[in-house]
Amino acid sequence: MTTVDRPAYFDGFMAPVPDEIDAVELEVTGTLPPELTGRYFRNGANPLPGTDPGHNFAGVGMLHGVRLENGRAGWYRNRWVRTPMLDGVPPDRENPTAPDGVLRNNTSNTSVLHHNGRIFSLVENGFPIEMTDGLDTVGPFDFGGRLKTAMTAHPKVDPKTGELHFFGYGLRPPFVTYYVATADSEIVHSAEIEVPAPTMMHDFAITEHHVVWLDLPVVFDMELTREPGLPYRWSDRYRPRIGVMPRHGRNADVRWFDVDPGYAFHVGNAFEDEQGRVVIDAVTYDEEGFGLVWSGLGGYADLSNALAHTPTLGGSLYRWTLDLRDGSVREGALDDLPVEFPTVNDDHAGLGHRYVYAVSTPLLVDSIEPSIIKYDTTTGERQQHVLAGHWNPGEAEFVPAADDAGEDSGWLLSIVSSENAAELLVLDASDVTAGPVASVTLPRQVPAGFHGAWIAD
Repeated sequence: MTTVDRPAYFDGFMAPVPDEIDAVELEVTGTLPPELTGRYFRNGANPLPGTDPGHNFAGVGMLHGVRLENGRAGWYRNRWVRTPMLDGVPPDRENPTAPDGVLRNNTSNTSVLHHNGRIFSLVENGFPIEMTDGLDTVGPFDFGGRLKTAMTAHPKVDPKTGELHFFGYGLRPPFVTYYVATADSEIVHSAEIEVPAPTMMHDFAITEHHVVWLDLPVVFDMELTREPGLPYRWSDRYRPRIGVMPRHGRNADVRWFDVDPGYAFHVGNAFEDEQGRVVIDAVTYDEEGFGLVWSGLGGYADLSNALAHTPTLGGSLYRWTLDLRDGSVREGALDDLPVEFPTVNDDHAGLGHRYVYAVSTPLLVDSIEPSIIKYDTTTGERQQHVLAGHWNPGEAEFVPAADDAGEDSGWLLSIVSSENAAELLVLDASDVTAGPVASVTLPRQVPAGFHGAWIAD
């Protein structure tokens, strides 16, 4: 439980580690699938000892890596991402996404991207930071000078072509800039997208023919730059809507659909159904849920009473269906279990998917069952692997099996943490309830973090 003197992100399974270590020949329980030969890297905020960023989302980034090969876990190591913030350069709080700000404010703490043989650490208020496969920092990457803004932490890779779609958002016009890069990382298209005001656009989506924009009611507030934490808040006055634009399109091509008030940090996937409608699966929050998560991750107040009826860090798996023919919208929750970090088989990114994976994770009270979850969006079935109460599951990353027999033929990788320990779990994605086929004991606690990536040899 957090108190007025100490925020939640300094305690329990969220507590940062004080140093960088290496360990080799890790203990494996069970049998690691032979196709898991590569590296699993996971990003997260890890403030330097003696510092307080004011919000868990604002801590400097640290990557945790595990090397798997031929049924062995060869090594674990963790490294801070070396950015100017790590070296003590003060942030520019009023212009965090301006040209200078994308270097000065870069915490690089959110996700990992593998594209065109390069590995990047990402955050939405800065340039990508290139890393080696041993987690050493190479430095900022600006696509040969063509990237003029910050870059989202959630770019989308076309599974057929390797084309990379992404965007940057800022606090002054242009509020959103769309980019397309080829499979060899050359930016070939950019366009400014008009939205009414600076919002926190954390994620977006692609389909086979479209880009999907989430213009939702969490907005930048200049007054909040004078306080610790991140200067964003819910706004009842901001009109929630979703935009659909052709790939490689421009602002004039965007068609906007009004939707019910809600906020989504993360999209699972989007696709075009047989009728040509655009379907988006995401985890969404109402105003109260967003406020509890935002304050629970960043505030110093005692939130135990407020969270008694919302005991998890998570919204609900939600679906929007947008009809491009008549402009109608159908929307609603697919389940009532609080979850976060929705993922799919990336071979289906932008294409039709049946299965969505997610986690249900404790925040400040422990009355919830921490779980790794599989949703069948066709039947509505929910499978869960329930962890012991002291474990916190991280994002479940899908890795295809060698036989590629179907959409759920593969493995789920998740780093699970407790106050004093951590493991890398490997689950059979076709039968999540069966529990792990293998687990790797990590040599230290790994703080609860954000997003990871499997990088196969």
